[in-house]
Amino acid sequence: MSIPAKTKTRLIEGIKKYRTVVKRVQGSDINESDTVTVLVDILSEVFGYDKYTEITSELAIKKTYCDLAIKLEGDIKLLVEAKSAGIDLKDQHITQAVNYGANSGIEWVVLTNSVAWKVYKIIYGKPVEHDLIFEFNFADLNPKKESDLEMLYLLSKESLAKSKNNDLEQFCMQKELLNKWMVGQIILSEPVLDCIRKTLRKVSPDAKMTNQELTELLSTEIIKRDVIEDEKIKACKKTIAKALKPKATPKSEV
Repeated sequence: MSIPAKTKTRLIEGIKKYRTVVKRVQGSDINESDTVTVLVDILSEVFGYDKYTEITSELAIKKTYCDLAIKLEGDIKLLVEAKSAGIDLKDQHITQAVNYGANSGIEWVVLTNSVAWKVYKIIYGKPVEHDLIFEFNFADLNPKKESDLEMLYLLSKESLAKSKNNDLEQFCMQKELLNKWMVGQIILSEPVLDCIRKTLRKVSPDAKMTNQELTELLSTEIIKRDVIEDEKIKACKKTIAKALKPKATPKSEV
């Protein structure tokens, strides 16, 4: 991930300043309204949004208002559901935050108490679901650690302002591919099983093993049970099957 030099400088300075601030407000147990004030400062000074034109608290969602929203070029890019700095984020907070996003047709929601930050992507289906894409503790961020800077950059104006395939979307796509369930199902796919079987024959020409036998071996003795029995493998199988489906051959022009 390439972070523009000017943006990186702002993120580094922002970490140095606000990790102390969030520690202090967490200890003072300020209310939700005061926490939102801190969040507006962080969104502006760290993430680069204009607090007067790009950060709004006036987004109505089914007769109620979300705490904050990021608006760029007329489009809502991100909802921010805030909780008091001294409150631990819980499941019911996550549900509330996701409901705000789902009811407004927005894909990205951040749940935060200024210290803990959780970034969710809403998956529109029946039912509507959500995935925790990444999370971080602002008080623990290290301005010298590249991975910490990259997490902040994903939520920055420079990242979300990109019209197509912004960095947050690309990061999400990468995470959806590079996980144990997806890789596990790829290992069990026919092309990979064929490759293993052919390699075994090169090692020993007399070796005879079917793909079904390989599947049983991999499933029972090599791949962990939770990788092949989790509910998430259904979506992985569907994605892999679609990718492996032969492409239709264009009809020759007469």
